[in-house]
Amino acid sequence: MPRYLLKFALCLLLAGFSGGVFAQTRAWLDRDSVRAGETVTLNVESDGNVGGGPDYSPLYEDFEPLDSKSNTRIEPGNGGMVARSRYVLTLRPKRSGRLTVAALRVGGVYTKPLNLYVEPEPADTQPAIASSAQVFVEVVPDDENPYVQQAVGWLVRLYSSVPIVGGKLDQPVPDGASLMKIGDDAQYERNIGGNTYTVVERRYLLVPERSGRMSVPPAAFDGRSAPSLIDQLVGGGGDPQHARSKSRVLNVRPVPANAPQPWLPLRSLDLRYRTTPQQLRMGNAASVVVEATVDGASLAQLPELQLPPIDGVQVFAEPVQADEGFTGGRPRVKLTRKFSLVPAREGPVHLDGLRLDWWDVAAGTARSASLPALSWTVTPASGAATGSARATGPAADAAGGEGNAAAGAVDASGAATSGGTGWAVAAVLFALLWLATLLWALHLRAQPRGFAAAKPAPQAAATEAAALTLNLPALRQLIDVGDFDHIASVLRGLARPPARDDDELIERLADPGQRGAVQALRRARWGGGDGVAARTALRAAFAKAPQWRQAQGEAASPLAPLYPVRK
Repeated sequence: MPRYLLKFALCLLLAGFSGGVFAQTRAWLDRDSVRAGETVTLNVESDGNVGGGPDYSPLYEDFEPLDSKSNTRIEPGNGGMVARSRYVLTLRPKRSGRLTVAALRVGGVYTKPLNLYVEPEPADTQPAIASSAQVFVEVVPDDENPYVQQAVGWLVRLYSSVPIVGGKLDQPVPDGASLMKIGDDAQYERNIGGNTYTVVERRYLLVPERSGRMSVPPAAFDGRSAPSLIDQLVGGGGDPQHARSKSRVLNVRPVPANAPQPWLPLRSLDLRYRTTPQQLRMGNAASVVVEATVDGASLAQLPELQLPPIDGVQVFAEPVQADEGFTGGRPRVKLTRKFSLVPAREGPVHLDGLRLDWWDVAAGTARSASLPALSWTVTPASGAATGSARATGPAADAAGGEGNAAAGAVDASGAATSGGTGWAVAAVLFALLWLATLLWALHLRAQPRGFAAAKPAPQAAATEAAALTLNLPALRQLIDVGDFDHIASVLRGLARPPARDDDELIERLADPGQRGAVQALRRARWGGGDGVAARTALRAAFAKAPQWRQAQGEAASPLAPLYPVRK
């Protein structure tokens, strides 16, 4: 095959792969809860070549589109510059209740459906304003009788029936409380008394620090409206606009005498297992994922999600993943945490359910949220048959695959890898690589025979491909959660050239502690050693880089190294 045809085919493959697989599209709303008559803003963002803007037609049954705009910007991305397009559409719900923003087609991909709650608004909740007011400010607490240290959602809304070109909206901090702004301002439209107002909504978290009567200073706006057409003709600059909200008083209640400790005042708290393993096996890591949904608190106010101790099992907790929001005028947060379980012995083991005690501020009573207890029977290690040592079944997550992910984290680039995006991308990639290999083989077939003689020996090529680049953080993660066969394989691959077996690995390590740790690892792999002690020894010995003996016949340099050795 001519060289230019080969290059052209490969370019087409890469272009098609980049445009189809790596293009990412997502959609989100500026708020997930609105009142009847208010508008909501839908944002759609796409990366890469998606072939056009969104098709909004699935939305027209439940929403009235009011205004749309779009922009495209060039930003650095994976592999170079990426064109990122954003489409913004203002929607007015046609009815109240729970609505679904349908999945939208953007090019050849679809966004995820979104949920929106439209709250019916009684007539007596309209803000009290003068009939001639063009600009006014409203403050709305989600609870006027909170407890000490209860998170109070504090909304400040600026209403304007004239265009605003600039100004400052401020809420002073009351004495005896902390006040923190939450998220970005939301902007929407609202009809009041037949007039349409543009509303800028700012969200705060107010936390009272002492009980008693608390006076909150009024929120204030100082700015200027846009000049009218007449002002523009005569050279005017618009009118100054000033507005103040009403002062609000909160009656802060003390901590009840029968309240559980630590004190946790909330609206609701739900706990659930997202994934649990069906079985545990000696030397293999399995995963438990816990999710907590909290209404009425911020992340900083919540206790740490932590499993109770498990006799005979080591528990390694990953960092908490938090999704904070502001719904119904108050803060809400969803916490997710993954725990890796590494059995240290065979036989039955038991996990007591996680329990959190809290105070229901709406009902004025103590409550508890808990997870059910779990039990397993730890089976023996499978030796070299690592494929059977992983938790399986519909209730199990990728616990056994976690060892693979950790082992794969110490790869030829030294970077941590992730298997979370699914098998579909991998299948497409393998298909493209197979096709590229076929084209390359056809290209080699057309080369002179002398080219084949210049190829490196197969054994040397295999040795070079098996060599791994050290990444200490990934190696530490592998030691914590990987199965023993994977740990041994990675350690052998770190040698230059890679060690053929454990005996050669031990012989080539210069540090006595590292040699002893590998010996303990080998005993644990074959069922005769203590798995927990082996991981402890490996963790301590390989906190620094492996120390290798000088290769036979390699002369030591008489000069000091140009750069210090990195540990």
